[in-house]
Amino acid sequence: MPELPEVETTCRGIAPHVKGQIVTSVTIRQPQLRWLIPDLLIDDLPGLRLLSVDRRSKYILLRFSTGVLIIHLGMSGSLRVLLTPQEVQKHDHFDLVFANEVTLRLTDPRRFGAVLWQVGELPHKLLRHLGPEPLTDDFDLQVLVSAAKNRRIAVKQFIMDNKVVVGVGNIYAAEALFAAAIHPESPVNKISKAKFSALVTAIKYILGVAIERGGTTLKDFVGGDGKPGYFAQELQVYGRKGQSCNLCQNQLQEIRLGQRSTVFCNSCQRLPRGCKPR
Repeated sequence: MPELPEVETTCRGIAPHVKGQIVTSVTIRQPQLRWLIPDLLIDDLPGLRLLSVDRRSKYILLRFSTGVLIIHLGMSGSLRVLLTPQEVQKHDHFDLVFANEVTLRLTDPRRFGAVLWQVGELPHKLLRHLGPEPLTDDFDLQVLVSAAKNRRIAVKQFIMDNKVVVGVGNIYAAEALFAAAIHPESPVNKISKAKFSALVTAIKYILGVAIERGGTTLKDFVGGDGKPGYFAQELQVYGRKGQSCNLCQNQLQEIRLGQRSTVFCNSCQRLPRGCKPR
């Protein structure tokens, strides 16, 4: 599933080609994604100039004078720039064509993505209750400490909660916890301020490096410019069950938390004193 770095990579890839351009046509081939693509886009978007390409959490925001086109890539989607006409494939559901003859094409094999139209200003209801962006000053030690107060949830599930902080999905949560030397099952009310501080630093660092590398290529993800991401080459724990830890050489372990696989090093990432593994 494309996570925050992949979505940010997509935004950076498409923006130079379409920002400031006027939409000339919209094609909806398959309207039934997670929600129906509104057919009014076919008539309402042509003639409008794209003012900016932004991101909020994992949502791509294409801003026009009359509203915002909200795009989510779902489990397997991609939004790509086509500089020349290309043959339409089975899972190519939505095209946005601009006056410079560039096409933005949404491809989504599983159809869990979304194309929504928000008239006027944000926030859309999907964005209204999101937590802070992890790469901004709004996300800091105090945010984690306050959100963790009186809670016993496992820290991995905690940092994957979009109400706590947005965009820390399964891959980057596992990597950040390893970097901060925190066991993924650690109850958040047992984590020290020093460890939380290390976790904030790790989240910012891991996501920042992943964006620089163009995201993590898993299965069929590529960025908006059609190029793959290379952060997968630097993964320390995710997808490495049974392999040796790069720090201590012990075998990496796997458990399941919140229906997701979680790989970690039982030597480098220890549970707080008094806590037992599930």
